[in-house]
Amino acid sequence: MKQLLSIAMVLLFVATFSSCRKKEKVLYQSPEFTVYSDRVVQDSFVAKALSDTHMVTNYKSPAKQAFSPLLQFKFSINGKDNELDFNVNHEADLSPTGNQPVVINAVFGKRSELSPEHQSAVNLPENTKVQFNLDMRPVLNAFKTKGYYEDIHGNKIYRKDFKGVYIAGSAYPLNWDFENLPNNKQLELTDPDGDGIYSVTLVFNAFDPDAHVGPEWKLKNDIAQYPVFRSESPLLNSIYRLSLDELKQDIEADSTFRTGDKWGGVWTRDISYSIVLSLAMLEPEVAKISLMKKVKDGHIIQDTGTGGAWPVSSDRVVWSLAAWEIYKTTGDKNWLKTSYEIVRNSVECDQRTIVDPAIGLMRGESSFLDWRKQTYPRWMQPVDIYASMNLGTNAVHYQTLKVLGKMANELGATDSWSAKADSLKKSINAHLWEADKGYYGQYLYGRNAFSLSPRSESLGEAFTLLFGIADSSRSQSVLENTPLLPYGIPCIYPQTPGISPYHNNGSWPFVQAFWTLAAAKEKQQSMVAYSYATQLRAAALFLTNKENMVAETGDFAGTVLNSSRQLWSIGGQLAMTFRIIFGIIPGPDSLRFHPVIPKNFGGTYHLDNFHYRESILSLTVSGFGNSVSTFKLDGRLLKTPVIPSGLTGKHTVEMVMNNHPDRPAVKMAPFITAPATPEAELKGEVLTWNSIKGAAKYRIVKNGTVVSEIKDTTSLIFKKSVPATYQVDAVANDGTTSFLSQPVEIFPTSSLIAIQAEQFNYPLKKEVSGYIGNGYVEFNLENNRPFSFRVTLPTTGVYRFRFRYANGSGPVNTDNKCGIRSFYLDNQFKGALVFPQRGKNEWSDWGWSNVVDVKLSKGTHQFSIQFDDCNTNMNGKVNRFLLNEIQLVRIQ
Repeated sequence: MKQLLSIAMVLLFVATFSSCRKKEKVLYQSPEFTVYSDRVVQDSFVAKALSDTHMVTNYKSPAKQAFSPLLQFKFSINGKDNELDFNVNHEADLSPTGNQPVVINAVFGKRSELSPEHQSAVNLPENTKVQFNLDMRPVLNAFKTKGYYEDIHGNKIYRKDFKGVYIAGSAYPLNWDFENLPNNKQLELTDPDGDGIYSVTLVFNAFDPDAHVGPEWKLKNDIAQYPVFRSESPLLNSIYRLSLDELKQDIEADSTFRTGDKWGGVWTRDISYSIVLSLAMLEPEVAKISLMKKVKDGHIIQDTGTGGAWPVSSDRVVWSLAAWEIYKTTGDKNWLKTSYEIVRNSVECDQRTIVDPAIGLMRGESSFLDWRKQTYPRWMQPVDIYASMNLGTNAVHYQTLKVLGKMANELGATDSWSAKADSLKKSINAHLWEADKGYYGQYLYGRNAFSLSPRSESLGEAFTLLFGIADSSRSQSVLENTPLLPYGIPCIYPQTPGISPYHNNGSWPFVQAFWTLAAAKEKQQSMVAYSYATQLRAAALFLTNKENMVAETGDFAGTVLNSSRQLWSIGGQLAMTFRIIFGIIPGPDSLRFHPVIPKNFGGTYHLDNFHYRESILSLTVSGFGNSVSTFKLDGRLLKTPVIPSGLTGKHTVEMVMNNHPDRPAVKMAPFITAPATPEAELKGEVLTWNSIKGAAKYRIVKNGTVVSEIKDTTSLIFKKSVPATYQVDAVANDGTTSFLSQPVEIFPTSSLIAIQAEQFNYPLKKEVSGYIGNGYVEFNLENNRPFSFRVTLPTTGVYRFRFRYANGSGPVNTDNKCGIRSFYLDNQFKGALVFPQRGKNEWSDWGWSNVVDVKLSKGTHQFSIQFDDCNTNMNGKVNRFLLNEIQLVRIQ
């Protein structure tokens, strides 16, 4: 009770103090919030540093002050969005009538909606119980009569593959994470009496601990081993110590870093980005141990991602950036030798598996944005994501190749990697630059023909500056034109409709940190002030380094998943002290300093007990500006702000800034949601698609090129005798475009050659459903001998190969059992074949592999599908898929 009274008195003091009109130092001010030297103020919310080790806040999530009784929801078979059309949901009013329980009745596949005149209460009473009754008889009858149910998208769900029916929706305890529904038994509907009516009872507007923050922080852990930061700002002092306090909590008993309060264990990209940002400076030994947890058989592990992880998700090589950062900080040659071998092994397999030979970019999912429905159109299957080429992922691969070259040079080995890096850099600039926008596009996507998504992707944009991919002109353009929102840079822009905040409509502090570093590299003080302030605001008001926030509101509540003391958020917050205020930049043979201090942040800063290799440094920086004007080492004036790596013992470093004035404040972009994605189909000679709300016009894209713009929803297609791919997007009045529709492929039947499994001269199986012909062939590691076949071609040309397959080894969104093989033509390697997971134990769910284009002469050719060393997936033991048919289409 005494503690509660004490906190209440402190909060009352904060509220009273914030109303005081005494002039105080403002570090950053915007219409949305103000950062003072000792507190953060946002509307009526105040967070204040009472001392360097004590902070309080009165923040309460505005999103949780009212709970709307209006609910959008959907049902799901087997954890897939397969009941209604995309962006079409059931509607219901959960308001109770008197003492009667709330009952919602629905029929699977038949939309329930409220009338336009419906009026509802403002707030739902707490702990409202709602029973959902779902009539599943249309599905069950289809199982009985046909053996399968055909969903709204034309996919067949076979009776033997039916695992359960679940509910997804817009309000807690529901969410729109379809693919994780089978992991949440609370959201499963059941039919105990077998009458075909499935039911579940849920409680809405219940207390959600994740929607609240603690009112007080006091230092709990011993942080004496770390550098001691002192400044004239109590707020900066306390946020620094809060972050170190959380860092200590994230170190496990086995001397590894956990990923966050909610997320145990080491994750490849999380630990790697955290180490790059600041943890290599603070805990190099823990960083090494953590990185080695993500190595298996001498290769880096891709532990999360779509379709069974690598190579659909392909950013595992960010590990190399962390390994290099540790070497630069410690100078440990043994570590360098070990990490070089691991990175080289991994890159060699990447070069064989994910390079697009026509475009020269690396394939695979967006780095860190590994929840496909958050940042990709819903029609894109895992194999489509594998074929796409993303900005951030390509930037990471570019830097990895540069790092590998530097590692080789340090070790006296042959550098065969820098030239590959230069080639990749040219491809990034040639294919991903969006000239109309003034920044790089999100990714190339399509299926057989690729278009550039014009959305910005903030982590990738930051990397183009930090890694030197963008030249000086483009760097300036990226900083000026990448859309920013008041509470932080959004992961992508504009946002996608119908997707709850996480990566979509999400702002992540570690991404913000990299953006701040990019701004500092370009000496943009105003951008640094904005970007740094958004990180301070969140940490102060929430009294923890949250994983993410809603980009539109800056609130931590409302995102699909979130966690306190998230490791890379901590790493990003600490990077502001080390890399921004003191400008510390480790190199292989020196330590450089490049502070960037906005004018309002100007003052005197001290950092004692900073360990660099064999030396202990005491750093001081004073003033403001974007470069150092005076630099002293042990009182001796030096021409450049650089110290050698061979220093030993204690030393002092003194820096005085150049007092360069800030530029005008950065401009905020309006919050924009893009139009919904059209769904196109071919009806005879006519390409048709659904009308999109808010669309002013539609663009027809043929083979990746816009060929027409119209206001109607139909377009006549000519020359069906020529193979082509058509897509459509919707354009709003302000020019914002939707994602492109699912490709519609056209080719004459005369150009198609189909080879059934029974022609393979290989043992056939028939245990699952949905195959074409007389059976299918199973591929696994127990029987992985080469699979060969011959084809006699009537004409010379370019042929596109694809393979009809099933892989039920795991769900679409997690696990590590992607099927991989190598494709040979006349004993020459022609590319990797990727068979991603399509659903756990859903072996009757058939789809198509990636395509391989090969120029072939008329006559008979020998083809082979075989398992090579670089086909080893992240599981290592299960690399299984079923193959039913091979198709060849002559495209040229």
